[in-house]
Amino acid sequence: MASPDQELAPLLDKDGVRLTVDNALAAVTLTNPAKRNAQSPALWRALGEAGRLLPGSVRVVVLRGEGKSFSAGLDRQMFTPEGIEGEPSFIDLARSGDAELDAAIAEFQEGFTWWRRNDIVSIAAVQGHAIGAGFQLALACDLRVVADDVQFAMRETSLGLVPDLTGTHPLVGLVGYARALEICATGRFVHAEEAVNTGLANVAVPLDQLDNAVRDLAGALLAAPRDAVIETKALLRGAQDRDYEAQRAAERAAQTRRLRDLAGAGE
Repeated sequence: MASPDQELAPLLDKDGVRLTVDNALAAVTLTNPAKRNAQSPALWRALGEAGRLLPGSVRVVVLRGEGKSFSAGLDRQMFTPEGIEGEPSFIDLARSGDAELDAAIAEFQEGFTWWRRNDIVSIAAVQGHAIGAGFQLALACDLRVVADDVQFAMRETSLGLVPDLTGTHPLVGLVGYARALEICATGRFVHAEEAVNTGLANVAVPLDQLDNAVRDLAGALLAAPRDAVIETKALLRGAQDRDYEAQRAAERAAQTRRLRDLAGAGE
């Protein structure tokens, strides 16, 4: 899939991750199509750095992967005794102490956590394979627009592992506990039609229309007043943790802030 962000000077371009910014719109691109954008600790650190480098002007972030696959998941070299050069292998990590291992996984997760910040809306443009860590990276975003060739799969369980890159919480929230368990425990593929029907994807389009569909969605998001989008996103994100009366109160408080801001702007 062609990436319009290639025409812009990147703020970051390292370890398989490129960040470009065009005013209020940012693009984060996975740039190793030869390996189907396989993921490594270096890539996860670069994703975290991309989040820290976002200018305050950015309102929408589009995440995409170059080539035929969004991301085929973990670089399998991490499972070998030698691992990836300059990185501990999974075998090395398994031999470390509990605190050290917990800290290492927490660091890995940081590249997946910033996409749901209230001050931005993130869109994953997903084509081809989105497996394991690739699936979890797509789940890290607020919205998912998928090509009709998409294949989601959570393969960690089949490897004797669990999904640990922050994917379990959004997955259960989107499809419910029973379906999430079945998807994770079986490792089966979820294709475009099921993804849309179950809420995993907002919309599915032919592959050659993916860029345009994402561009249209980003444009619609940018057309709304920023502060109203931020307040609405915060309300919706917090809704699952509040009871009905608490959500009513949160709506009142948010609307009070909006009305006062609008009144102040008109003076």
